[in-house]
Amino acid sequence: MISFFYNFPYPIQALIASLFTFSITSLGASIVFLFKKTNTKVIHILLALSAGIMLAATFWSLLEPSIEMSNKLKMIPWLVCSLGITLGTLFLIIGDKVFSKYQKEKEKLNKIFILIFSITLHNIPEGLAIGVAFGSLKYNLDGVTLLSAISLAIGIGIQNFPEGSAISLPLRSYGYSRTKAFLIGMLSGLVEPISAVIGAILVIKIRYILPYLLAFAAGAMLYVIIKELIPESTQKEKGTFIPFITIIGFLIMMILDISIG
Repeated sequence: MISFFYNFPYPIQALIASLFTFSITSLGASIVFLFKKTNTKVIHILLALSAGIMLAATFWSLLEPSIEMSNKLKMIPWLVCSLGITLGTLFLIIGDKVFSKYQKEKEKLNKIFILIFSITLHNIPEGLAIGVAFGSLKYNLDGVTLLSAISLAIGIGIQNFPEGSAISLPLRSYGYSRTKAFLIGMLSGLVEPISAVIGAILVIKIRYILPYLLAFAAGAMLYVIIKELIPESTQKEKGTFIPFITIIGFLIMMILDISIG
């Protein structure tokens, strides 16, 4: 199955992988047909596991290849990574700030739409990360393998499940029909396949942009992990159970990347 998938062009691989993450968002949104609310304990575990997977992926699947590619292209690795991480972080910070300001000016704007915008905005760099991971396979970098790119997509997909339900369930409570709530929750993840294909094409067509895009995706993912996933997963859970789940997620991704790479 993997060998068959490997024969596809890199943008198609990125599209298929991001359609998987999109389907997980849709699956999360479909919870609205079954429950009025989800088990918060399960959601916190999924978020914690995803945080660990994505945290490990920021280095082994994104930053390490960025450093190697920078060296090959005679760039300054620490400068490339610093700039990329900063830009990736600023992209989400500015997006959050702009929309928060708009919210204050439009007091009638429903909080749920702020959540929809926030999740949709965060899905862009996540899709980009998938696209960059698959597009960079073209350059045969150390640590960049098909399975490591697939593992990254799986990690992003896991955290997409609670994101889908985080949109559809509140919409249902606001009086939307189950079908409309599901469709809006599902469509919030549509930007991932689009940005994944764009990311893959960019790194294939413009070789010198690859190190920056890898670091950009890493910075955006770090922001999501620190600001969203870890606080949300530990907000109502006491003790060391949830942090331990995050470590397990980190170890899973680390083992996959090191052993496969």
